[in-house]
Amino acid sequence: MIYAYQKHIDNVRTVEIALPEGDSHQRLGTELATIDGTTYVYIPDSAALPLQPPEISPQAVVLSDDLATSIKAHSPHIRLINQRIVELIRQRYNIDDEIKMQRLAPSDESKAYNTYVEECRNWGRMEKSKLGV
Repeated sequence: MIYAYQKHIDNVRTVEIALPEGDSHQRLGTELATIDGTTYVYIPDSAALPLQPPEISPQAVVLSDDLATSIKAHSPHIRLINQRIVELIRQRYNIDDEIKMQRLAPSDESKAYNTYVEECRNWGRMEKSKLGV
């Protein structure tokens, strides 16, 4: 579930969302992005939000396509996943190899390339889904 809220900031402190804690007291949840003063946080469905500081009031968000696109565009986590996808591809294929694959007629080599790239992209999709987007 993705929650939206506005951080409370004054001259003394910044009040952020209180995240749920797991069995070993690790915080469950990830701050995805802040867009136009609203912060979006992913909380796993298996966790419930604890009592929140009175200065903030997180609201569950229905993730529209537009909001998902905006969060993806602003999220450093999504940028890192996208960067990792490219790094995985570069472990096997450099830019020149990729350009070459675009010129090849369907072949075993181009099929192997496409299969590998899709595996990398699927990994990225799975990682993004762990963040609710």
